[in-house]
Amino acid sequence: MNTYLIFKSLHIIAVVSWMAGLLYLPRIFVYHVENEKNKDISDVFKIMERKLYLYIMTPAMLIAWLFGLLLIHNIGFDQLSTKWLKIKIFLVVVLTLYHFFLGRCLNKFYLNSNTLSSRFYRFFNEVPTILLILIVFIVIIKPN
Repeated sequence: MNTYLIFKSLHIIAVVSWMAGLLYLPRIFVYHVENEKNKDISDVFKIMERKLYLYIMTPAMLIAWLFGLLLIHNIGFDQLSTKWLKIKIFLVVVLTLYHFFLGRCLNKFYLNSNTLSSRFYRFFNEVPTILLILIVFIVIIKPN
């Protein structure tokens, strides 16, 4: 059995799961901001946000990183010198920082101290889409 293809498959599955959360959580934040004054609705959003972040997004991110690193190990660490892989890793680090920023936002909602607008979250929700597009093109084209 080809471990490279298994690792690659598991990496893609984890990335898809992680991306789903990265795209959905800021959208929940939009609705949360618009309903912050209604305590019952706000409490439901807090539960949804926390479960999405802790039980889906964070494990998916960790698994994506794990299998990504295993893929690099499998193809050889000398590939770290290639331009496309350096760019991909940089963009994935940016995506990871975005993930942790969402975690900070989540904690602010939990503490009822969010100061960001629904408009901000609508705009900010586009960041992972742009990063995903760039990452896919870099992985497929592999610029020298």
